[in-house]
Amino acid sequence: MTVRARFAPSPTGMLHIGGARTALFNLLFARHHGGTFLLRIEDTDRERSTPEATQVILEGLDWLGIRPDEPPVFQSTRAARHAEVAYAMLAAGRAYRCWCTPDELRRMREEAIAEGRPPRYNGYWRDRDPAEAPAGVAPAIRLKAPREGETVVDDLVQGTVRVANTELDDMIILRSDGTPTYLHAVVVDDHDMGITHVIRGDDHLTNTFRQVQVYQAMGWHIPRFGHLPLIHGADGAKLSKRHGAVSVLEFREQGFLPEAICNYLLRLGWGHGDVEVLDRAEAIRLFDTDGIGRAPSRMDYAKLTHLNGIYMRQADDARLVAETMQRLARDPALVADATTEARLAALMPGLKERARTLVELADSAAFLARCLPLPMAPKAEALLTPEARAMLAELAGVLDATDFTAPGLDAALRAFAEAKGLKLGQVAQPLRAALTGSNTSPGIDATLAALGRGEALARVRAAAQT
Repeated sequence: MTVRARFAPSPTGMLHIGGARTALFNLLFARHHGGTFLLRIEDTDRERSTPEATQVILEGLDWLGIRPDEPPVFQSTRAARHAEVAYAMLAAGRAYRCWCTPDELRRMREEAIAEGRPPRYNGYWRDRDPAEAPAGVAPAIRLKAPREGETVVDDLVQGTVRVANTELDDMIILRSDGTPTYLHAVVVDDHDMGITHVIRGDDHLTNTFRQVQVYQAMGWHIPRFGHLPLIHGADGAKLSKRHGAVSVLEFREQGFLPEAICNYLLRLGWGHGDVEVLDRAEAIRLFDTDGIGRAPSRMDYAKLTHLNGIYMRQADDARLVAETMQRLARDPALVADATTEARLAALMPGLKERARTLVELADSAAFLARCLPLPMAPKAEALLTPEARAMLAELAGVLDATDFTAPGLDAALRAFAEAKGLKLGQVAQPLRAALTGSNTSPGIDATLAALGRGEALARVRAAAQT
């Protein structure tokens, strides 16, 4: 059997981080077993589904490198096929027409609640003669669900789960207006797409029992199901905006790298020893459903940020330069031109060592794109004492006579400090403040060299005169 797994989001909003993990697990599972990963956009809710939300989903998945092996399937284009299957079930006696009006269904629910029974459809039209149908009422089509025994699912994550069939009513598969219900459409689509494994959130577990009955009614092969525990916040509550970012594109905006997000999501509910950092190839090699835990996972933003810092240090410098330039260009106070890009490229090895996100990287690199006068952070301002400014005025002349390579600058600074009877830090820290407006930066010799003779000396002299 060739594995065919899928991710099937509804485009009614953002791509949630939980949905991204589901998509990732399906991709890794398919790749691990040499199978196929598919994408289906379940856009049958015409009131809530929007093209904009669809684009957000596609953009988020592409950013994460979660790409299907075939073009996406749009559920809304398959309504005729869904209806065809419903009528086939009707002809086989596996479904029936129901002429109950909304008012009758409401009274049915109210009576059940008043009598202490679950508010389910009572099968009123299940065995009645269609000749009794009221005039002018369009019927829905309901599944004729089994009333005895159990529906059992051998779940890849949850183990064997079962429900008494008396707990399930005859669900509608085709509404009175001829449109399919979600639970019916999903089964038809999964069958037609040849899906062998359905891996999704455990909030779908109740749906699975009903969907299994549709498979059985059609005599179709039932895929293997695996239901993933949900992701919670650090407080154990369902993950929401109050815990922090939950949309994939929010994480992108906050400066996280897609490979770090995927690595973190992989370890959020799946385990393989103590290894924390796994690239995509290693994840594919190791991933299978037997490593998925049954308990809800807790989102740890501090751990994600730490992991992102590891990936930042491993990232290609040219890629980080391009990402940082895009962020610098958003600030009208900065000059994000070719000169800034060259400075950034020269300093990137040092800048990325300190940054945990692209936002931090852009913040630390912003001094390269500033014009005089530089804004000064309070700690930098405190370094520029009158004595320090006088020292900088003298140091400017020394630097002007240097060849402005990092080794030459390092030697000149050390010689200057020794001649003045100072420690190197007593020279470097005021100089750093003058060059960057901050008290932190990559090595001072590399910073000077990256700025270049003209810009560096202009900043030093400006600080000396202030």
